[in-house]
Amino acid sequence: MAELQARWHRAMTEIPQEAWQALTGPAGLPFYSWPWLHALERSGSIVPRQGWQPCHLSLWRQDRLIAVAPLYLKGHSYGEFVFDQSFAQLAGQLGLRYYPKLVGMSPISPVQGYRFHIDPAEDGAELTALMLELIDRFCLEQQIFSCNFLYVDPLWQPWAEAAGCATWLNQQSLWSNAGFSCFEDYLAGFNANQRRNIRRERRSIAAAGLQVTPLVGAQIPAAMLQRMHHFYAQHCSRWGAWGSKYLSEEFFHVDAIELREHLVLFSAHRGDPLEPVAMSLCVRQGDALWGRYWGSDQEIENLHFEVCYYAPIEWAIAQGIRGFDPGAGGSHKRRRGFLAQPRASLHRWQDPGFDRLLRRWLPEANAQMLEEIAAENAELPFNRRELPLGAC
Repeated sequence: MAELQARWHRAMTEIPQEAWQALTGPAGLPFYSWPWLHALERSGSIVPRQGWQPCHLSLWRQDRLIAVAPLYLKGHSYGEFVFDQSFAQLAGQLGLRYYPKLVGMSPISPVQGYRFHIDPAEDGAELTALMLELIDRFCLEQQIFSCNFLYVDPLWQPWAEAAGCATWLNQQSLWSNAGFSCFEDYLAGFNANQRRNIRRERRSIAAAGLQVTPLVGAQIPAAMLQRMHHFYAQHCSRWGAWGSKYLSEEFFHVDAIELREHLVLFSAHRGDPLEPVAMSLCVRQGDALWGRYWGSDQEIENLHFEVCYYAPIEWAIAQGIRGFDPGAGGSHKRRRGFLAQPRASLHRWQDPGFDRLLRRWLPEANAQMLEEIAAENAELPFNRRELPLGAC
């Protein structure tokens, strides 16, 4: 390993795009592509003044990039959706400074799949361990309390755990396609009461004179992405100080246009789909769909469910999508067919006493989380017998 060179980067522009993309691959998650991460930085959405300092680690064999780790130095815990405020409170009680911390994730995107991107010709486990050693050294030198990898890729997780990372389980929602041929086929899995509820909610949208049209990729005019910024900003403003408005107007006006090959807009309209009264923005890659943002100009009962859940599910079935992750939070997702799923984050704390304390607590906490997930899913309004597909 002596011929390897490690470098730290304060911006995506310091790493060649082609070299980064060669490691993530054409089938990699869009949230970890060079254009996506660069767009967040260039638009002013993920920058130091917003509490996100890019601090990416790269590993080189002479002039060849062989591994990268997207990392951010953070002075707060917002935009992560793995809620470690109790850790921060505990650190304060012990007289320890919790921030800044180092975070590995795709910013403001609670999407499973974080990993070190490593050349497949290299020894992935060995380079993972080496990069974690480099991160530990960096944290000690810079007096950074911890490094935290969020929503990790289950295939990469064992390498990081073998190198000493502690695992903390949380939960998220996921809709899975069991081979449905249409939305009614999907509804057949619910009990009779919930089928009636969902049909009633969908009928109320039609009764309001609305329909929902998906706009995909190159079909999306630039003006619609700018309109999406209006909906996004308006929705965030309704929550006041808790609005979580992270993306800048520049992101929607410039960067989203370049990223739209991965985007799907669901436009709720009366007449022209390009004149929406509400819209949601989803991201698609292959047979996976992620829900991200939504907003509405009008308060219409059940419109959120239609634009953010039902219409995307109906479209996903038609497109052969296997999984739909609707985003963080919201117990209301459960009753609409999104099962609770465990999601792992990995942690390294530089204070030995704090590290020992958390590692003693985590096994019990993780067991309780799995019990909670099982209990939540047991309460879902599904039929308890196998139903044949083909209800359409």
